[in-house]
Amino acid sequence: MSSSSSAVATPIEHFVLFKARPEAVASGATAAMISSLQALATAVPGLAYIHAGPVLRLRSPAAEALGPTHLLHSRYATKEDLASYATHPAHVAAVQGHALPNVLDITAVDWANAAPLPSPVAPGSAVRLTLAKAKEGVEVAQLVEKVAAVTKAAGDAKGAKVSFGENFSPARAKGYQFGMVAVFDSVEELDAVEGDGKVEEAKAAVRPLLDEVMVLDFVVGPAAGDASTPASL
Repeated sequence: MSSSSSAVATPIEHFVLFKARPEAVASGATAAMISSLQALATAVPGLAYIHAGPVLRLRSPAAEALGPTHLLHSRYATKEDLASYATHPAHVAAVQGHALPNVLDITAVDWANAAPLPSPVAPGSAVRLTLAKAKEGVEVAQLVEKVAAVTKAAGDAKGAKVSFGENFSPARAKGYQFGMVAVFDSVEELDAVEGDGKVEEAKAAVRPLLDEVMVLDFVVGPAAGDASTPASL
């Protein structure tokens, strides 16, 4: 995998969370959905990175309430590339033919990365996704600035690379206004940040600005990541 393709300079991040129908999981229809989404890697121009697969863990009460079982994460160099992806016939066919019939619920967010450094994703990477709603009276721009400050102060906590920003697609976001990913080399590295002093300080600094937080973890598949090398999960 080429890290440059999965760490576009100031990438546009696109996340879709799926709550699969239990019968679709049992029948294999969900696996077919994931394969159809991964196949977009070679079908859609401008798609720099795509991963589709199961959620590893739900890490907050809001995540438990939302109940996503699978997700899609993709990256683009520009918002125009994301818009082209959304309307591309291959994407529309995958969504209409495999996703919509097999899910109970969909949540989607998009943001332009406000972090100063890229967050390359590789096969086996463990990723923590955080979606947040700002407290009443708090501007999302304030939240982005605060996260930028505390992540800089915390440094690369246990090797994490981050991407974060304000959600610019509210239609299917269920009120979530902010998104962030922290990318680790492995699940073990991700687990090692629990209780880390700098990480806890960063969380404490941001918490007063937040109303609701949805947190989940996932692992990038063995061949996912490079748009020139499609993966089947």
